[in-house]
Amino acid sequence: MTTHPSTADQGVGPLLRAWREQRRVSQLELALRADSSARHISFVETGRSRPSEEMVLRLAEHLDVPVRERNALLLAAGYAPRYPETPLDDPALGALREGIERLIGGYEPYPALVVDALYNVVAANRGIMALVDGVDESLLEPPLNTMRLALHPQGLAPRIRNLRAWRGHLLEQMERQIALHRSEPLRALYEEVAAYPVPEADPAEEPAEPVPYFALPLRIEHEGRTLSFISSISTFNTPMDVTVAELAIETLLPADPATVKYLQSLLP
Repeated sequence: MTTHPSTADQGVGPLLRAWREQRRVSQLELALRADSSARHISFVETGRSRPSEEMVLRLAEHLDVPVRERNALLLAAGYAPRYPETPLDDPALGALREGIERLIGGYEPYPALVVDALYNVVAANRGIMALVDGVDESLLEPPLNTMRLALHPQGLAPRIRNLRAWRGHLLEQMERQIALHRSEPLRALYEEVAAYPVPEADPAEEPAEPVPYFALPLRIEHEGRTLSFISSISTFNTPMDVTVAELAIETLLPADPATVKYLQSLLP
């Protein structure tokens, strides 16, 4: 997993260099994208030149730096943060909350939820709540965390018929987010869930022949039936707030007609 230097002991130059190297972009390529020169980019990275606030934001934009980390770059360069971090329950985000609730409610009877940067659930519809019914109550206490729910032995893990494949997918997803966001709390969560015991694979749990899914399915048992879902994740385009930038809407699309029929009967 990739790590980055912290703003506490690094200036903006090394931070920008770390992002550029992670994105595998040369100084010349970045300069062309940002309408600058490779010489100036080099001077910024080595600390010989202090970039303007506009240049910091321009470079961050072309390096696809997350909004939270753009604030960190501005602070390291001696400027005030540009992007606010508004609590989700703030009245200013009332329209956002209402829109999210309407969106995931309209997706019923299929499962849908919204998570933050630490995979804590901030909203979920009845389809999700039906799937988690019966898991250990300690895992349902706020904040509800999707990674713990999915991988904990007292959570959904015993019900997931392709647990090893799905576990690998979730851990890889977390690794990408750690590399992108430099989050120590996320790293701690990763280490916790990666250490959960994994039961021995049962050949009877997997289909004898490959199933022609177009993406890795989540195959989960619910009241004696095996349901199949394809996960889709959406984020907000061009967010101007850290909180909004870190929200993700996950929808579970039924992957076969039997799952569709069952969900429609479960949540009419």
